[in-house]
Amino acid sequence: MQLPVVYQKAKEQVFKIWTTLQPLLTVHIGLAPSAKAIIILEQCGKNKGYQEMDACGFHPEGGCCMLDGPEKIESTINMKTLWKNISVEGIDIIFSRDAGRYICDYTYYTSLYYGNGRAAFIHVPPLSTSVTADFLGKALQTIILAMLKQCGEERE
Repeated sequence: MQLPVVYQKAKEQVFKIWTTLQPLLTVHIGLAPSAKAIIILEQCGKNKGYQEMDACGFHPEGGCCMLDGPEKIESTINMKTLWKNISVEGIDIIFSRDAGRYICDYTYYTSLYYGNGRAAFIHVPPLSTSVTADFLGKALQTIILAMLKQCGEERE
């Protein structure tokens, strides 16, 4: 599902995902235009600091995702462990604790909030001659399968 670059609409879609589909895990993918050949595994979402205007010229009330929400929410997926144990030939994978205070971080925090931490966020580079859609798809498949394995281990 493609989410709009609009805070309120992204929040509504994420809420709908969690209430109607009730997934084990939701994985969000966002574009990091500055990342040339790097995949970034994001560990947590932040609640405050959203001052940049969205595609409709709005930003969240009070600059935060959830007025009553905690300052940050960690994913139940241990991204650092994932980062240490996974490799994809032809692209670097890095670990991050700051998804950036725009729609990506906002969406991530919202999903972590509604999903009780059962969400993940991956920043990907733009497609290029070295990072093709097919290559990126295979890299994401490897990463997401490792995430699902972690979910399975957690449930046992």
